[in-house]
Amino acid sequence: MGKEKPSDLLPGTLDLLILKTLSRGRMHGYGIAEHLKQTSADVLQVGESSLYPALQRLLLNGWVNAEWGASENNRRARYYTLTAAGRKQLDAERRDFDRMIVAIHKVLEA
Repeated sequence: MGKEKPSDLLPGTLDLLILKTLSRGRMHGYGIAEHLKQTSADVLQVGESSLYPALQRLLLNGWVNAEWGASENNRRARYYTLTAAGRKQLDAERRDFDRMIVAIHKVLEA
């Protein structure tokens, strides 16, 4: 048996996962992607082509702030933090997601 391929995210879950990750504190994009990969046991592997447009969308919505700083290896990196509006959005998206998962589970068990 070969190694399982990374799974595609359910539509709309990337924003939720980024917001949840940033609820832990200030992070740069690579750190966010690594956190998702590690905590999901390599199942959720988010590429730059998905991550950075999502971060831009979260910035435009006012759910995250960004500022430039030096990374662990002294490179210039953009650090993202959750705003108060982002915390509210995280709570709302989490409730919606949980409701959707329960509904899907009910259909699968019917």
